[in-house]
Amino acid sequence: MRRHGHGLVLGKFYPPHAGHHHLVRTARDRCEKLTVLVCAASVESVPLADRVAWIREVHPDVEVVGTVDDIPMDLNDAAVWDAHMAVFTAAVPERVDAVFTSESYGEELARRFGAESVLVDPARTLYPVSGTEVRADPARCWDFLEPPVRAALARRIVVLGAESTGTTTLALALADHYRRRGGVWARTRYVAEYGREFSEAKLAALRSRWPGAQWEDVTFTTDDFPLIAETQNAREEAAARAGSPVLFCDTDSFATTVWHERYIGGRNPLVEKTADRVTHHLWLLTDHEQVAFEDDGLRDGEELRPWMTDRFRAELTRTGRTFIEVTGSRRERLDTAVAAVDALLATGPHFTAPLPERR
Repeated sequence: MRRHGHGLVLGKFYPPHAGHHHLVRTARDRCEKLTVLVCAASVESVPLADRVAWIREVHPDVEVVGTVDDIPMDLNDAAVWDAHMAVFTAAVPERVDAVFTSESYGEELARRFGAESVLVDPARTLYPVSGTEVRADPARCWDFLEPPVRAALARRIVVLGAESTGTTTLALALADHYRRRGGVWARTRYVAEYGREFSEAKLAALRSRWPGAQWEDVTFTTDDFPLIAETQNAREEAAARAGSPVLFCDTDSFATTVWHERYIGGRNPLVEKTADRVTHHLWLLTDHEQVAFEDDGLRDGEELRPWMTDRFRAELTRTGRTFIEVTGSRRERLDTAVAAVDALLATGPHFTAPLPERR
């Protein structure tokens, strides 16, 4: 039975984890209405809008409000408490009947709201995790994170290159390499190139009308490429939500901008906007040298491979994307790529320190 009218959960959610979600669900079950107030400081590196969106997605049955709170906390200073309360009550002006926390300051916070204090698992026995621990080592805390947070924190690596330069082979080998590490890494995902699937469907549709059709008979329009880019992004997002702290992509929506040049000529602003909406962390450019061209029925551009390699290199450089080139044998390419990915993972997602707090 719900005992309270309007409940409040307040926190940074930097980032939200299983302990936060347990607190929210517990409060929701005990209140007629629940408000979750997300408080973010300007110095913190995860935007307030992202945290609000994550909480709303996981808890669609509560009201989620966000506010900027740039006041350092001092639990022993009444004036500091007053300043914080001015921020809190401006964001949540309605009467609050119960304040739910897992923190020692819960009693004072509730008193200042004129509400009942409800402590929920203050020892963190049900979910032994904290925001500090997640920020320090997201991979170790991966199972305490919900899909939208995993998608935001996963390091996304793109393998791209001209036709028949081993992009698929390398991307699959990388995914397999990291799966073999076991644990959370066993869930490492690979995202296939949607453009190839799209091309296969185009050729099949043409052959249904003209059985003798070949790849050179297939035509593309500029409108095909935004669809390819959007679908690639959506599949990456789904894989990042379900996978490990690293994701390997066989090309991406950025690569689609160059493929548009290859098949149509010129640029398509819609494709470029789509490419800019997703964050990747490292691009691996497969060189065409020392890789024999194989015509698998969907390729006809052996002579264009040097041009494609140059265009990828030029656009990666122009747009400021972090990339390395991989050359040599299959083994050498994999070793080079693994070293680059390991270096990326060693840095991890960077979180700026929250405001200091005195207790």
